[in-house]
Amino acid sequence: MGAIVFNATTAALMVMMFNGGLDLLGRDTLRGRRIPWAALALTGLALAGVVTQLCWSGAMDALDDDPARSGWWRVVTAVFMQNGGLLGGAWNIATLAAVAALADWFWGAPRTLALFLAGILLPEHLDALLGAGGHHAADPRNFAGSSGATYFLGATLAAALLLRALRSRRAAEAAGNPAAGNTKELLLAAGVPVLGLVLWFAQANGHGLVSCYGFLLGALALCLPGLRPASTSAPAQAPASASS
Repeated sequence: MGAIVFNATTAALMVMMFNGGLDLLGRDTLRGRRIPWAALALTGLALAGVVTQLCWSGAMDALDDDPARSGWWRVVTAVFMQNGGLLGGAWNIATLAAVAALADWFWGAPRTLALFLAGILLPEHLDALLGAGGHHAADPRNFAGSSGATYFLGATLAAALLLRALRSRRAAEAAGNPAAGNTKELLLAAGVPVLGLVLWFAQANGHGLVSCYGFLLGALALCLPGLRPASTSAPAQAPASASS
């Protein structure tokens, strides 16, 4: 029963981030968008990792991130290995493809790749800095899989949605029409770090903690002019006005 609750709540967090990404971009604007090359590249690497596992019995031993083994490459290669069985691997690759596409369309390909890499490299160091116990623990399932970096990347979209919703609410209040603020977007976006923290404290669920890290980095990126994507201003206004 505990495993079912763990998987269900983890999936619920992903659904929140995915829906937040759709609201951020505009659900009716996806058709006709450019090919998300960064998403294709990341998904292709994940599929190549699965093929490698199927063709080479020693792939997991050589490429996972087991802290008992040495190898500087493991922290990166482990992300493109899957260690959750058939259903777990399919879920990881499907969510990676979907979230990376939304991120590519919002952030652009270079920033998406940089944020995904940050989702690989930063969490373990932040865990150590905050005394959060690290993401490895003793469960071999933690030694491989793309889900952590995917949740990190998805949370950056939630941060962008929250900042946009706050701007929309401030503009509506300044115009004397506070009801025009998009409360649904505000609650959806804010719910990501809140649920992430709940999952971490209630279940020691690392997906929740890395989502909080991604949320904070996404908010920071949007506050720095050099990192802010050029697409933030135009798409941001349409959903807000449509909901008023």
